Amino acid sequence: MAPIRTQWTRLIRFVANETSRVHIGQPVDEALDVGLAAYQRKLIEAFEISGSALDPAAQVTTKVLTVKSLLTPLSREEVKLVRCLGLNYVDHAEEARLPKPNFPVLFYKPVTSLIGPLAPVIIPKVAQPPKDHNPDYEVELVIVIGRAAKNVSEADALDYVLAYSGANDVSFRKHQMTVSQWGFSKSFDNTNPFGPCLVSSRLIPDPQRVSLKATVNGSLLQDGNTAEQIFGVRRTVAFLSQGTTLEPGTIILTGTPKGVGFVKSPPLYLKHGDKMSVWLSNGIG
Repeated sequence: MAPIRTQWTRLIRFVANETSRVHIGQPVDEALDVGLAAYQRKLIEAFEISGSALDPAAQVTTKVLTVKSLLTPLSREEVKLVRCLGLNYVDHAEEARLPKPNFPVLFYKPVTSLIGPLAPVIIPKVAQPPKDHNPDYEVELVIVIGRAAKNVSEADALDYVLAYSGANDVSFRKHQMTVSQWGFSKSFDNTNPFGPCLVSSRLIPDPQRVSLKATVNGSLLQDGNTAEQIFGVRRTVAFLSQGTTLEPGTIILTGTPKGVGFVKSPPLYLKHGDKMSVWLSNGIG
């Protein structure tokens, strides 16, 4: 099977100044870090894309729109399922003093957890006060599935990937460490920034060469690379597709590198008013 070839290289979803409506588009400036530009309130121009973000045949038009607000690159209606891997970096397992898993550690999130790249993370009452529930940051590479995948091989796995993006898997460690299942502690509404854009898989032929960084209040706390993943993108897609169809629009968060707050001495946790940001290379931002 041939790889998915989109007509666009990078895709953003946004509210346009010209229409006050939601559009998808390709940034006019190919080198622009759209997430940083939006944070700095700089002008972002995009060629409007006609069609769906999940349709590789969607066409990049010549119509230029300007970004009023940047949204998640896929809407909640487009995201079929949010699958996540835990403990998937060698250096993260080492810092947590945990053995490397023999199989991917899998959990799920509801789509209601997803928010845009600049949206505030809302801590729910069940995780208040923050100082007792230990909220933590996690920069992650996101896989976006573009065609139905079932029982695929590692050799063919990348042919099912539409694009890549980024996420911050904000986690509440008190709830996470209390039970063996992580879903509850990582699934609260409006706690998972996703974006800022989709980068076509054809621009990232080797997803095991992506740098990831996380910063809190100006301090660089995570500085990793997907080369450290225990289960790389090929293996992850192949494994998760065994006996289960990964539908187009499925997104997979692939774990976080070392540097998370709960393993630091003393532990570092997020508090009200903190400014956190994540960044990924290869045009993701």
